[in-house]
Amino acid sequence: MAQPTTPPWIQTLQQRDPQFAESYLAQRERILQDGAIPAKYRILMSMSVDALTAHADGVANIANRARAAGATDAEINETVEVAYLFGGTPALVAAVNAFR
Repeated sequence: MAQPTTPPWIQTLQQRDPQFAESYLAQRERILQDGAIPAKYRILMSMSVDALTAHADGVANIANRARAAGATDAEINETVEVAYLFGGTPALVAAVNAFR
């Protein structure tokens, strides 16, 4: 499941160390694919983690990736709420980037 746009930090890594970037991307794809936990839930978990670490652009990108994997707006809303519950207001401010 390819991400629609490559984040700038991955682009930099691809330029500086293409072999490592390829390895990282392959591992990310393996981890975020369907398993015992469906891919869309794995992706929503990663969105919550990005919100908890106040990575606004990551939250927006991952929310779109979750939508592409079949996540509904209701599921994204609930993920935002979970992020808020465990991260407080800073996570909530970052999490609302899921809606841009």
